[in-house]
Order: sequence, then C-alpha cells, then structure tokens
Amino acid sequence: MSFASGLSAFAEGTLTVTVDQAQLVPIPSNVRTLIIGNPMIADVTLLKTGNAMVVTGKGFGETNLITLDAAGKVVTNSNILVVGNSKMLVVQRGMDRQSYTCAPRCQPTAVLGDDKKFFSDVTAQIQEHNSDALGK
Repeated sequence: MSFASGLSAFAEGTLTVTVDQAQLVPIPSNVRTLIIGNPMIADVTLLKTGNAMVVTGKGFGETNLITLDAAGKVVTNSNILVVGNSKMLVVQRGMDRQSYTCAPRCQPTAVLGDDKKFFSDVTAQIQEHNSDALGK
C-alpha cells in the first residue's frame, strides 16, 4: 500500500495491516496523540518528523485507534484490522496447526495459533540461528 492510499484507508475508517509487518500511514497534521484500543492486536507509533505513524500488526483481529490534537480533542476514530500473510500455507491436523511462509518456497514459520510444540521448535531454531549469526 502506498503512503497516499494509506491516508485514504485511514480516513475511510478501516486500515488493514498484516500481522508481524509495519506500515507507514499518513495522518492529519494536527494529530499529537495516538490511543490504541488493544495493543495486543496492533501497535502504533507517532513519528516525530512528518505527519505519519507506524502501524504494526501484532495479533489477528480488529481494534480501534483514536487520534487527538494538542488540546485533547478527537481528530479521528478509526478501526485497524490485522490479517494474515497471503503467502502463507496453514496445515491443520485435527486441533494442531502449523504455518509455512511460501515465498517462493514453503518454510516453517512461527505464527500465533500454531501448535505449541511446532511454534516452540520453530522459535528455538530462529533464536539459535540469530545467536550464531551474532557470534554468541
């Protein structure tokens, strides 16, 4: 989504972001405060320079975002919808779920809602890989 289309989506009332991804979104110039309804769904950060915020999808679902001006008056009250990655493959075996990112090859990834053992195994491998890369 482009910066301009982000303002359009924000102004229309619902902004859609992907879980585990950040999106730069323009905001009205008089906004000074951001209030997020559920920080487990999305995180927002007001940038010091320019009229923009960063929205990061934290968990699946929908929450609201209220913006205030310097006097504390409501500028906007919008919804944020956090969705999954469209390049993801989900394998469901009974109650157990495993997620794979497929771009271009399918590789295991840790995603909210995955089977606990699968999630833990993938997370441990990622942490070990990062430690090796940092020489720890």
